[in-house]
This record gives sequence, C-alpha cells and structure tokens, in this order.
Amino acid sequence: MNDWPEGWSGDNRGSGYGRGSASARPESARVMRQVRRGTPPPGPGPSAPPYGAGVPQQPSYADGQGHGGDGYDSGYNTGQVYGGGGGQGPGRQVRDRPAPNWRRRIKWTAITVVTVLVVTTVGTYFWADSKLNREVDLSKVIERPGAGEGTNYLIVGSDSREGMTDEQKKDLHTGSAEGKRTDSMMILHTGDNGATLISLPRDSDVEIPSFVGSESGKKYPGTGRHTKLNAAYAEDGPELLVRTIEHNTGLRLDHYVEIGFAGFANIVDAVGGVEMDIPQDIKDKKSGADFKKGKQTLNGEEALAFVRTRYALAGSDLDRTKNQQKFLSALASQVATPSTVLNPFKLYPTMGAGLDSLIVDKDMGLFDLASMFWAMKSVSGGEGTSMNMPISGSVGGNLKWDDAKVKKLVEELKNDEKVTVSGN
Repeated sequence: MNDWPEGWSGDNRGSGYGRGSASARPESARVMRQVRRGTPPPGPGPSAPPYGAGVPQQPSYADGQGHGGDGYDSGYNTGQVYGGGGGQGPGRQVRDRPAPNWRRRIKWTAITVVTVLVVTTVGTYFWADSKLNREVDLSKVIERPGAGEGTNYLIVGSDSREGMTDEQKKDLHTGSAEGKRTDSMMILHTGDNGATLISLPRDSDVEIPSFVGSESGKKYPGTGRHTKLNAAYAEDGPELLVRTIEHNTGLRLDHYVEIGFAGFANIVDAVGGVEMDIPQDIKDKKSGADFKKGKQTLNGEEALAFVRTRYALAGSDLDRTKNQQKFLSALASQVATPSTVLNPFKLYPTMGAGLDSLIVDKDMGLFDLASMFWAMKSVSGGEGTSMNMPISGSVGGNLKWDDAKVKKLVEELKNDEKVTVSGN
C-alpha cells in the first residue's frame, strides 16, 4: 500500500524527510532567507545551513536591506559612492602613514646648515685673501731692531689720488698733486696689556739713515741728514718710512697697512657712516670741513674732511692726529658691530671697499688684519691707550721728540708692559 500522494514515490521524498522520521516537517518550515538585524560582524559571516540536496545556499542579508557584505555595495554606509576607495569595507586593508622621524630630520638639517656655513666661510676667506694688495716687502729693510713682545703695526694714511676722477677730487677737496705723501702715521701695539695707539706727527724731526732703494736695490749710506718724517715716504716709499721709524725709535715694526683718500671714503660709505662727537665748530676751506659742535654721523666725504683738517685747529697737526685716532677707532668699532658682521649685504661691500684700497706687507694675513681692527676697537671702547709721540719742542720748524720719554715708551712696548708714558 502506498501512503504517498499519487505520483510520488519514496525516491522523490528528498533527503530532508527520510524514512523513520519522528514527524514530518511542514511545507512552511522550509529554509527562509536569513535576515540579520543590527551591525554585521567584520568579515564574511557563516553561510546558512544546507536545506538539502539541490537547494542552493542563500545569501546573508547583513545590513537588513537585502545587501550583503560580499555583494553589491551601495556606498551609503561608508559615505563613498559605489564603494569608492576611501571606505573601510570588508577585505580592504588600511595602511597607517608612518610618523616622521624628527631626530633624523634635525640631524640632516644641522649637517646641511653647518656645511653651508663652512663652505661660505672658506669661500669668503679665499675671496678676501685674494683681494689684499701685498705690495710692501719689509725684507728690503736693513739693520732692523730685535723683535719684542706683542705685535706692532704701522698704519699709514696716504694722500694718494690714484683711481680718482676729476669730479671725485673736487668733491673730496684732495687737489690734483701727483705722487703720494703720508697724511697720517700711527703705531698700533697689541699684546697682553691691551692696545696702544701712538700718532707720529708728519712734521716730526727725524734722521734719514742708510737704506737700500726699494726699486733700485742700491744702498744709500746715511749722512746724518734730518728732515720731516713724511719726507721719508716721499723719497722712497713704505720701505724707507719703516726703516726711518725703526732707526729713530728702536722699535721693530711687524706689519704695514696703508690706505688712500678714495679707499678711506669708500669704507665709511659702505659701513653706513660713522657717528662722531665733534668737540667744536670746524670750518676749513682747504679740507672742505664744515661742522657744528655735537654728535653727528659722517659720510665718506665728511669723514675725509674731518681727519684732514688742521688749519682750523689750535694745535694744528697735533690736534689733527688726535682727531684721526678718534675717528679710526670709531670706524673700527662700527665695522666690528653685529649689524655689519652678520649682515652680508653690509659686510661684503665693506670688506670689498676696504680690501680693494688697502696696501699691506707681504706677510700680512687676514687674521693679522682682523686682530688690528679688534685692537683699534678696544681703543675706542676705553680698554686701550691713545696718545701722540711725546714732544719736547721744535727744531728748524719740525717737532722734536722727547728722547727720554720715547726711550721709556719703546721699552714698555717691547716688553709688552702697561704704558705709563704720556704724550702730547
């Protein structure tokens, strides 16, 4: 007897209703679509259990709207249209950007800065060194005194008009005389007891000793001839000037530095002017000076007029040398300020103007030049001493040095002792 409906046999019953089952499952109990509410767990979920042979596995509706994680992505949950690249959907790997290595960045920045500074410094040194005019050969000077302690510089301001146009000569009131003469001469001593700046009046009475001509190489014997100090320079240039000063003082000069009219004015303009406290009204047609008493900033033209003025001063050349000392010390102080040294737009024009116009000895280096400027700055700051060569009177219209005071002064300088001698 067949208990199954007509047309059914045992072979058609399917695996879900096997023989011997305690009870038959009703038709409505067949597997329905699985609807999961709420947020699905990350990654694909487990598939629905099989209903039986021939019944396909049903998709899981994870979002409650008939859209599963493996199928169509509407993009509404992530804010991306059609599953755009910014979402964090299933199967998408998120890569975090590594944190910056600040220690490494600081290290390489420091290395770069140091390298640039070193290259710039070395380049500046060789550029500046190449611009020095090493024209004076002190090896030509004969019968020199023994070297003492410290360093002695001979600083000369010449009235050279070389390279100046007629208009510049007119503006600077220099005249048009040919050749070169010394307009000022100073000895700067540097050592452990501070700096001492000593002016040598150009009208000083000195003996011209025996010497070897700087150009001819011929030896000229001394005759005991006396003349003004600036005549030695006019006769045979820097070498004879050094020989004459050493012979009359007994002090060895280690370096020579000279600057002309145009170079002096250019340096002052390059540094932006120099502030001076002028003690009195000054008006001198020959130098072009026209100043009122008080503090004021002098440009190159005004500065040159100030240091050349002597006819409007009561002490004539002695007062002029004092003004020259004050101004050169103030100029050195201005050049050595941070506003000049740390400003390349000011430093390089100042260095260029100065180095182009300086004439130095063959052994002079940039460090020697820098040492000279720092020593002059210390004089203006009150840490050093400035004075004129001690004078005892006059002879034949020339200024005669006080021999006793000069001897003591030279001994103190040679031994690098504190100077106790006073000048005029």
